[in-house]
Amino acid sequence: MAVFTEVSDEALVAFIAQYDIGEILSAKGIAEGVENSNYLLRTKEDSFILTLYENRVDPTDLPFFLTLKEHLAAKGIGCPVPIRARDGEVLHELSNRPAAIFTFLPGMWPRRIQPYHCGELGQALARMHLAGNNFILRRANNLSVQSWRPLLNRSADRADEVQQGLAENLEMELAVLELNWPDTLPSGVIHADLFPDNVFFRGPELTGLIDFYFACNDMFAYDIAICMNAWCFERDGSFNVTKAKSLLIAYRMVRVLSDDELAALPVLARGAAVRFMLTRLYDWLYTPAGALVVKKDPLEFWAQLRFHQRVTGPKDYGLA
Repeated sequence: MAVFTEVSDEALVAFIAQYDIGEILSAKGIAEGVENSNYLLRTKEDSFILTLYENRVDPTDLPFFLTLKEHLAAKGIGCPVPIRARDGEVLHELSNRPAAIFTFLPGMWPRRIQPYHCGELGQALARMHLAGNNFILRRANNLSVQSWRPLLNRSADRADEVQQGLAENLEMELAVLELNWPDTLPSGVIHADLFPDNVFFRGPELTGLIDFYFACNDMFAYDIAICMNAWCFERDGSFNVTKAKSLLIAYRMVRVLSDDELAALPVLARGAAVRFMLTRLYDWLYTPAGALVVKKDPLEFWAQLRFHQRVTGPKDYGLA
């Protein structure tokens, strides 16, 4: 459940009165999501999303996230756009939380990924990377390679509760990643969390991207690697080369991938698997019962890591 903060009717009406979005007709909590509290608002004018930012989001990062959405929308990227209140500000306080209202993005995320979904994603991701080229704000990726060893150290003593030998295997993998992690590839604004539930479709058409709360400045190819892991593996852990080929070819139709970026994909994909495994591992082991964090299985990324460790080059991802 993603409504961690309940809002009284009186507080909601007073909050909405700061905006020119019409009289509120209803507010319904949105069950999906794990970071913030979200409500679907319906007013006499339109539908909107109300987001209350919970404790896992650093308030100092909010200007980057919100301004980025405005920038991308102005460049033609489909994403929820923050609504400015009458005072010109985007953020206000509701129920002791920073809160903002966004335009409603139509569509649903795909429960059964098909190759055409991956093709649409590839083009949208490339357009987003190009659209962010002249975005003036910057945010470092605080979940990149330099953070992974400290994350492992926090969980190492109990990692074998999840899988025997997990801590030792992750130690060996981190040594490889730290030695081989690239730092000269083309970079800019990336989404860094573009899992299927953050991409909306209407039929075969991609309508937009949501949940930019891990967005940061990092390598474009790393963003591709995250998407490849999230979209191109089946539930049994097998890699679907047709989906990967659709994603990569569609991306290259919009933005050229250099030979160096293609060559780095295997190590970047290994890193992407480790990054999400480590954050999930900590939550799995240390989140107390009844806490706001929704625990997810860290071993979902184990088969992905093993696959990428055997990859010899782009041909294993469907590219000549």
